[in-house]
Amino acid sequence: MTAATYDVLGIGNAIVDILARTEDKFLTEQGMAKGSMALIDEARAAAIYDAMGPATEISGGSAANTIAGVANLGARAAFVGKVRNDQLGNVFSHDIRAAKVAFETQAASDGPATARCYVLVSPDGERTMNTYLGAAQDLSPADIDPAQIAASSIIYLEGYLWDPANAKEAFLKASKIAHENRRSVALTLSDAFCVGRYRDEFLNLIRGKTVDLVFANEAELTSLYQTGDFDKALAQLRSDATLAVVTRSEKGCVVVAKDKVTPVPASPVKQVVDTTGAGDLFAAGFLFGVVRGLSHEQCGQFGALAAAEVIQHIGARPEASLKALAQQAGLPV
Repeated sequence: MTAATYDVLGIGNAIVDILARTEDKFLTEQGMAKGSMALIDEARAAAIYDAMGPATEISGGSAANTIAGVANLGARAAFVGKVRNDQLGNVFSHDIRAAKVAFETQAASDGPATARCYVLVSPDGERTMNTYLGAAQDLSPADIDPAQIAASSIIYLEGYLWDPANAKEAFLKASKIAHENRRSVALTLSDAFCVGRYRDEFLNLIRGKTVDLVFANEAELTSLYQTGDFDKALAQLRSDATLAVVTRSEKGCVVVAKDKVTPVPASPVKQVVDTTGAGDLFAAGFLFGVVRGLSHEQCGQFGALAAAEVIQHIGARPEASLKALAQQAGLPV
């Protein structure tokens, strides 16, 4: 196997987050389920933007946030995602490259506008997301560069992008190329509502070994197996997956392998400001540990550290050097 050019390559929605603080009353008035992610059309996007308070634009997208975290830790990272050649598309492209991530996907010259996600942050730090996918959902197999996939140690796939048929085909193409080149494929289930839409397909990806590593939180796990019994769902996941990680907020995480289950505590947090990106950055830390060949416990510790950093400020990408924080915590970087 040839040496990899990239440690982790992410494939996902290229989105610009538009964040605003809000009260729970606003969510109720807008008919939003607190803590959820809803897909919206362009008209609804305009209505939310008009109704919400002062906002901040920050590049986001679940897999893009993860890849930015991977690069922040000092690993070699790349991202594949579709934008339009418009203002927000330029913002996204600039930001991902400024994070030292290789981004070569050709911008669309026509069609839907660059995707945006309206992130409403409640006083308790919980985020409610309304996503207009726009150009992001036009990612197609043609955007997958076989040479780039073959040159990446781990391909990281975003469950949110499983909605459009073309993107689904792009995922499967990338996974096939990765495995032909003896690379690993990881999948994040992204959201319990996403799991509800594609439960059988996600289970097929896991059981059929299309993916080698699965990321989920408690809600996604119990949705996947349609049970409120966490331990029962965990046992089923252990049976189905090659390797998986389940995050449990302040309870830390559980790394699930065939031979053992490893619980890892959460990192200390002074104050939760915004939970946006917690799972994304956890995945970044864990993947960094994997490409460095660390133990499951150490991978979980890197994930916990990265998640703790991002929830202590507004925005879904790290503001501090995760590498420096890891060094301070005595983790091997």
